Amino acid sequence: MIEVKDIHKGFGGTEVLKGISTTFQPGKTSLIIGQSGSGKTVFLKSLIGLHTPEGGTIAFDGRINTQFTTEEKRQWRQEIGMVFQGSALFDSQTVEENVVFPLKMFTKQSDKEMLDRVNTVLKRVNLENSNTKFPAELSGGMQKRVAIARAIVMNPKYLFCDEPNSGLDPNTAIVIDNLIQEITKEYQITTVINTHDMNSVMEIGENIVFLKDGIKAWEGTNQDIFKTDNQAVVNFVYSSELFKKVRHAYLNETKQ
Repeated sequence: MIEVKDIHKGFGGTEVLKGISTTFQPGKTSLIIGQSGSGKTVFLKSLIGLHTPEGGTIAFDGRINTQFTTEEKRQWRQEIGMVFQGSALFDSQTVEENVVFPLKMFTKQSDKEMLDRVNTVLKRVNLENSNTKFPAELSGGMQKRVAIARAIVMNPKYLFCDEPNSGLDPNTAIVIDNLIQEITKEYQITTVINTHDMNSVMEIGENIVFLKDGIKAWEGTNQDIFKTDNQAVVNFVYSSELFKKVRHAYLNETKQ
């Protein structure tokens, strides 16, 4: 569980995050959404420790990250998996070398133990026997699955995804969404996803935090979002005619 209490963060005298509080539960896919400039990227970077808030606290299963000792911070880093926008794979390394990288950096496992773990997570993301391929030989969706395998190879407690569907076609994006949700539930990971993909919101948004101008303007599930009367959420989520029709149909159905 990640508990965020009244965090503030600014740059050059401009406050970007203005007292955000929320809780991310294990086993659920939590999505951060909002327009460009809403603060969602700064929020995500604060969660993973790249930014230090000027006020408030972020607690990981009761442990406040700004109070960690050097050893506690090292241990915490090993508990975090990260899927970057664009996958961020090492082009000159094979799939196996990409996925094994965190194990070599953070553990003292034998080569056999590391290879067994790599093969386990590659099988989990449906990339069995792809060890010797290079990223350039893979499709965008396959690269994303390699990135997910690398993110979970350390069996993390917390998984962070930054625009995981960026650059993917709609069908492949759904595959990635479902994979992230399945892994989240299977391993009871606390998963936080920064996204602008409204299909992801509707498909896997078990907890949605909507940011606007640095504040939490709304929070709820993908079912709640259909019936909200929060105008800022409605304007953002239902900006396309398709989603307007979906919402209209849902509201009509619930009235009957």
